[in-house]
Amino acid sequence: MATIYYDADSDPDLIKGKKVAVIGYGSQGHAHALNLKESGVDVVVGLREGSSSRAEAESAGLTVLTPDAAAEWADTIMMLVPDQVMGVIYSESVEPYLDSGDTLLFAHGFNIHFGEIVPPEDVDVAMIAPKGPGHLVRRTYTEGSGVPCLLAVHQDASGNARALALSYASGIGGGRAGVLETTFKEETETDLFGEQVILCGGISELIKASFETLVEAGYQPESAYFETLHELKLIVDLLYEGGLSWMRYSVSDTAEYGDYTRGSRIITDETRAAMKNALADIQSGAFANEWMAQAREGAPFLYEQRAANRAHQIEDVGRELRKMMPFMEPKTAP
Repeated sequence: MATIYYDADSDPDLIKGKKVAVIGYGSQGHAHALNLKESGVDVVVGLREGSSSRAEAESAGLTVLTPDAAAEWADTIMMLVPDQVMGVIYSESVEPYLDSGDTLLFAHGFNIHFGEIVPPEDVDVAMIAPKGPGHLVRRTYTEGSGVPCLLAVHQDASGNARALALSYASGIGGGRAGVLETTFKEETETDLFGEQVILCGGISELIKASFETLVEAGYQPESAYFETLHELKLIVDLLYEGGLSWMRYSVSDTAEYGDYTRGSRIITDETRAAMKNALADIQSGAFANEWMAQAREGAPFLYEQRAANRAHQIEDVGRELRKMMPFMEPKTAP
């Protein structure tokens, strides 16, 4: 069983005694910086000159420095920038300012696990990874709760890396919900697998394929949208609240019977073999190498697919239907 820590297991004064630089002010960056500040931590945000996030961070009462200046000032540095640019930012703006005894923190293990970043041996390297988007990390903190986090120690030069990481987790609200101990390897590989096989890749393809099947069979696109995308939230909420059993208890007997008898026709042995192949690509580093090579070329495939998928019929249909739903605030990707 996994080891899980809570606020009672941490020393909040450890992180309060550090100078913390949060590099980046995106989804996770803004939540970490603001939560730490309100927990009494001495924190600055590191942003490049001309960053569009600078005004937002400063208006929130945070001190903003360049990444170089933030790293030079700090003794604890949390890297919260995209995987594909993190290695360059680290080598140019963080590594030159690392001193013996400093702590380098991550919210995802990608760059450490796949060797894009190799820290010096005399610094602590740990991970605090909230299991939720930044807006949820921020909102739950302000409500007095928090989002569960993963904790991992890659390098413990001081002998105090775990204790400091746990104190950091409590500072952003994670200790209120639980901090589960793992490894950089496990977090990175399971996170990538989940993204590719179900949370993003798998579910996106299932939605599009089921929508296309209904439309090609002559059903109205609007009806297909409701049945294959819109109602998915209802099911996901049930899963989130009580797992598979609660979802099956909550739906009709007809739906439950269809689940048991038809689900395995969709997720076949061939599908399971494809999942294992996807995991093998992650474990071997093939996916990481492929993605980083793409990123260094400007990510042409990513942008090509982004444009193509935004032009899919289901997006056009959904955009119009969501305008008719007063109970939601429709969102449009920039």
